[in-house]
Amino acid sequence: MDGALPPPHECSPKRRQIAQAAEALFLAHGYGAVSMDAVARQAGVSKATLYAHFASKDVLFAGIVCDKGDDNPLEESLFPDSVPDLRAALLAIGQRLLRYLLRQRTLAIVRIAIAESARFPELGLAFYTNGPQRSCDRFGAWLATLSAQGLVHTPDPLAATHQFTALLRSDVFLRASLGVPPPPGDDEINATVTSAVETWLRAFGTPAAFNRRRD
Repeated sequence: MDGALPPPHECSPKRRQIAQAAEALFLAHGYGAVSMDAVARQAGVSKATLYAHFASKDVLFAGIVCDKGDDNPLEESLFPDSVPDLRAALLAIGQRLLRYLLRQRTLAIVRIAIAESARFPELGLAFYTNGPQRSCDRFGAWLATLSAQGLVHTPDPLAATHQFTALLRSDVFLRASLGVPPPPGDDEINATVTSAVETWLRAFGTPAAFNRRRD
């Protein structure tokens, strides 16, 4: 198992039922303490049904991390082919991503992955491959398109993506991950996103991007 999910298929009610049961168990007891037998009991399904949907526990955890629907941090609409205002586009992405990272469910899953990945390397791989890596790959592909259009200058769009997300997380995400009060409010989140975008644009924005903003 390489930590990646197989090609997505229709998310049936039974699959959602299993994923919800497994998520509740993981959040309550941690990854290592939860067995597939326990997931089957919690979900009220047979082991055969469980394994028909999820071949192993790391695939199951990956399915939770990669849950689409309302949990998708970066929708396709955030990556338009034509970008009249790059700053506005980056602000929208930054707001969506940082607020997603600060959600209690996201923080709980991140804490599980960090706490247990040393003992269960497949857990860390499943989390990284189906969470951060997928989002960064999509963002990087978009930056490559913008680079071809002359709006950004970067020889390595994926590295520029990682730098953008690092600027976003800053102290806000670290404090939230550790549960250090007070929780970030809208003003701090907005200021963090704005600062990240402005800093990133100074490093990677081209005159063409700024000229579009004035048109």
